[in-house]
Amino acid sequence: MHAGEYEPVRGVPDLYVHDTGMFDTDEYGAVYVYDAERPVVIDTGTGANREALFETIEAVGIGREELAWILATHAHLDHAGGAGHLAERYPNAEVVVPEKGVRHLVDPEALVAGTKSAVEEQWEYYDDPEPIPEDRTSGLAEGDRVDLGDRELVMYEAPGHAPHHAIYHDPGADAVFAADAAGIYVPAVDGIEPTTPPPQFNLDQCLADVRTIEELDPDYLCFGHFGPREYEPELAGEVKRAYVEWVEAIREKRAELGDDDAVVEHFEAAAERDVEFWNPERARANASLNVRGVLAYLDYVAENREE
Repeated sequence: MHAGEYEPVRGVPDLYVHDTGMFDTDEYGAVYVYDAERPVVIDTGTGANREALFETIEAVGIGREELAWILATHAHLDHAGGAGHLAERYPNAEVVVPEKGVRHLVDPEALVAGTKSAVEEQWEYYDDPEPIPEDRTSGLAEGDRVDLGDRELVMYEAPGHAPHHAIYHDPGADAVFAADAAGIYVPAVDGIEPTTPPPQFNLDQCLADVRTIEELDPDYLCFGHFGPREYEPELAGEVKRAYVEWVEAIREKRAELGDDDAVVEHFEAAAERDVEFWNPERARANASLNVRGVLAYLDYVAENREE
């Protein structure tokens, strides 16, 4: 699948995955379109390539007046940046996001500033989000259900990646929309890449989020990047191991080098050299973001230990 294309999710009737073409990498940005009785779009991408998403929604058979829900797994702009643009195009759709993310959709100014600071030159792949009127959006809490008519989505808080992050479970299809809670499964290497952005990544909570997925034990896991895959119990162990090893590698390199900038530069260079599933520029930027998130987490742990 390539940028702007979509395909059915095997094993889950009426569910489609759309490739946003994010960061000029095929399949990296996954948006899910559920053609239920009350249709929903799950995540929206950055908004930069929204016209192709509109075409997919139309091709699936969902009219502009028919879309009932625009659901964001969390407020990060690679997942919710297009929500306001979709809200403008689909006037009857209610925008829903975990409660702590509502303020970022209503007034995205602070989130935009933080994202620009974090991603630096990678901002070229984003678009300025449209604020969503307060009467068009609402927050979800643990256990809340999104009514799709012939099925439902159950919300589970998963704040390890960010405080405003959640996963959604469709009990009927036994599919979990994991967003970033289980890292990034990369088919090209058949492995998990941790995603640990600043400023509020939390390893302990991230591991707890993976345990939530373990307890749900779904048939399908719909990742926010590179699309869905069948879930197997051993996958949860792979995710936890990848996160623990990633954090420990950064902890050890910080102890060795004694300088955070040098730590970031070390992992940037390693990613640019070794990571082959996207371009060197994006590999370097992604490593920088994830290393800085872990360094912030290590500082948080140290500060709380002292208290």
